[in-house]
Amino acid sequence: MYQNSNIFAMMPQGKYFLTIFIIILISCEPLVTTFDDIENAVLYEAKKVSSVSAPDGSLNVLTWNIRFGIGRLPFFGDSCGDRTVMTEKEVLDALELIAAKIDEINPDIILFQEMDRESKRTAYIDQVQWILDHTDMNYAAYASIWKAQTIPSDGIGRIDAGNVVMSKWEIKSAERIKLSLRTDQDALTQMFYLRRNVLKTKIAVPGQEDFYAVNVHATAFATDDTKQKHVDQFLEILDEINSDGYDFVAGGDLNSVPPGAETDYCDEDACSGDEFHTDADGGPHLDGSYFNNFENEPIILQSLYDSYNPAIVLEDAVTGVHSNTHSTSGDRPWDRKLDYIFTNQTIVSGTGTTHQGAGAMQLSDHASVGVSIVLE
Repeated sequence: MYQNSNIFAMMPQGKYFLTIFIIILISCEPLVTTFDDIENAVLYEAKKVSSVSAPDGSLNVLTWNIRFGIGRLPFFGDSCGDRTVMTEKEVLDALELIAAKIDEINPDIILFQEMDRESKRTAYIDQVQWILDHTDMNYAAYASIWKAQTIPSDGIGRIDAGNVVMSKWEIKSAERIKLSLRTDQDALTQMFYLRRNVLKTKIAVPGQEDFYAVNVHATAFATDDTKQKHVDQFLEILDEINSDGYDFVAGGDLNSVPPGAETDYCDEDACSGDEFHTDADGGPHLDGSYFNNFENEPIILQSLYDSYNPAIVLEDAVTGVHSNTHSTSGDRPWDRKLDYIFTNQTIVSGTGTTHQGAGAMQLSDHASVGVSIVLE
């Protein structure tokens, strides 16, 4: 997501500062929200909590980047789109389809990425509360990755987007754990850019003393080592939970392909008129594409595969088109895998699924991934 890595590239520098100066003068709140290293996430509850039975030996988990509930509408910054604000009807129509898919899959826990709440681009709808109130999910925790009174570029305006963990059972605690900022941006761009996190939740799963669900959305476009830092920080959190003797399921949009997969998607990501540049290694690369030949890209997820059980085994993740989870356009097939689930528990054999079925291509630019894990 966010294909244009510099969302202010089309706005003259002088207008940046004029806009910022005016906003600061008239506002009593900080222009951009920053975050502590660790802080409490925002907890939610459905307006009507549904009665839920205890799990029968296994737990169904789903991860899904829902592209802030706009389906395949042509958003500025990805899919060669040019729109920044969607209508209320457009957003609600997309959310209805997402809710229907959730009801069809019937997960116990969902790891969401790119969910908006009260953002101008999505008609100021609190999508966390909306999904809770229109599915059988009962509880949620929210951790923002992009929060500002206004983004001074192309009419984006007020924004609050982030990671969400939803559960049928109560979320006992939830922490937003800060991830490293990119170092390959100028100061002004970094000020208004995404501030990514790991969302760590403890869920009151019946029969389980301590069960954790951990959600991450790693950087997509960094040309420095930020992506490596995000994966390392995510793994460190999982290792700590595991060493303390607790059970977990974890995953999200890691914005990396599995070890051994193709890493150059410049042609697939290119829009009309895009310019390629040539790096020292002699290869053509598209600035702002998902993969800019970061040195460790081909093996960046190997440590996760080595340490924990994946929903989709590595061989299938690399070679099977049925395991791909992303494409930049609804007119193109799923062409790469970016979304993952890992656990320190046993996977129920044959349950790892990438939901590419009929209609899935129009729900988001990411297909969801689901799996059942054994509760011990």
